[in-house]
Amino acid sequence: MKPFLLSISFVLAVSTLFSQVTQSSDLFRTMKTQDSLLFEVGFNTCDISQFEKLLSENFEFYHDKSGITATKSDFIASIRDGLCKMDYKARRVMIENSMEVYPMENNGVLYGAIQTGIHRFYEINEDKSQKHTSIAKFMHFWLLVNGEWKLSRGFSYDHIIPK
Repeated sequence: MKPFLLSISFVLAVSTLFSQVTQSSDLFRTMKTQDSLLFEVGFNTCDISQFEKLLSENFEFYHDKSGITATKSDFIASIRDGLCKMDYKARRVMIENSMEVYPMENNGVLYGAIQTGIHRFYEINEDKSQKHTSIAKFMHFWLLVNGEWKLSRGFSYDHIIPK
């Protein structure tokens, strides 16, 4: 019985230390807004200014299929010269209720947040037809810098291409 109680105590302690915030919290709503600016405005409409505003100066991006993009300028160039110049329009949609947010604190002071979720990508052709191109998990590490949220690290992984 003792090992069982110790196991339960450990699980409860760890889940309390690393618990996600509720969907009604200010931090969750803030991360949802940041995600919308990054993808609904930036990615889906090729508004490069969103990436310039939202990415930290030391931004890095890790993708399980296309490798590491080590700088903010290289990432922005890949969006501007790659994604935005394809023969179709790309669209990203986050799967509803997949987003989780975990606060990062230093001695009780919020300095960042980890945002995770699952997103789908689509190809929209000139005739407005859509093709589901992939689904993937993502993790973003946001830093609170001088009162502004900046995306410091991005991870996109476990890509699955629908059959």
